[in-house]
Formats: sequence, structure tokens, C-alpha cells
Amino acid sequence: MSNIDNITGLLDSMADELRQLLKQAGCDNPAMVGIHTGGVWIAEQLHRKLGLSEPLGSLDISFYRDDFTRIGMNPVVRPSQLPFSIDDRHIILVDDVLHTGRTIRAAMNELFDYGRPASILLATLVERDGRELPIQANVVGVHVRLSSTQHIKLLGPQPLTLEINETS
Repeated sequence: MSNIDNITGLLDSMADELRQLLKQAGCDNPAMVGIHTGGVWIAEQLHRKLGLSEPLGSLDISFYRDDFTRIGMNPVVRPSQLPFSIDDRHIILVDDVLHTGRTIRAAMNELFDYGRPASILLATLVERDGRELPIQANVVGVHVRLSSTQHIKLLGPQPLTLEINETS
């Protein structure tokens, strides 16, 4: 797992892969949306590396989660900001860690409340096993295998670091 320490290298590779995918799809003016909090940190970096002209959007999916009745509401709910129309737009959705797929499902539900995008590309810094929904990223920085008692978390924003913890 030593490659998780090179986040800059992972982001460079992700930007190159996104550039290629966008070119192949003929997407010349995509919009990027990061999921709070870690997804926004990653999206800020990718947005800059890709030189996108649209401002960066952000989503706080707190009201779209399917587990808030179990874990309670996030004590800090931020407003989502989409400073562009998503109708018929190619959207790059960015998150830090793809695990069960539920965060991405919630983010897509929120996006569709704003309109109907032409397509959604999913980019995640980390993809780990344990998927509960059939959701797959188009661009992944690193794949990690963790036990069911381990969790990986992005810390930041400066510097961005990944931390693996054991849960009891």
C-alpha cells in the first residue's frame, strides 16, 4: 500500500485518465462536482490539473443519505453549490473513497434533483472492496484491499494524506 502515500502522483494519473476519457467521449466542456468533504478536496486538485473553465461544484449529501436514521444527521451540513446548469452537461463526479456505493447513489440522487445530465463520470481517489450497490468508478487513483474491520480516510486539505484505521 505504499502508493497511497503518493497522492500527488495518484492525482496526476487520474487527471491524465480523465483527459483521455473526456477526449474519447467528445466532452469539451465538462463540469466537475466534488462530494463534501474529501471529494471536494480531490476535485479542487483535479479541476486545476484539467484546467476546466466551469467553476467547481460541490454537493453535501447529508439529506440524501440512507443511513441518517441510524447514525443521525451530520452536525455540519453545508449547502450544495452547483454554479452551472447540469441539464445535458457531462458531469465529472468526484469522491475520495468508494466503498459501499451508497454515498455515490445519494450524490446522483441529488444531482438529478437539479436536472438531467448528459452523462456522469465517476472519479475516486481510493476504491476499496465491500460494495453494496452496483456502482463502479470510471477513474480510480488506487485500489486497496482492506479487512471488514479496517477503514480508510482522507485527511486534509493541506496536505492530503490517507489514513487506515482499525475499528473495534
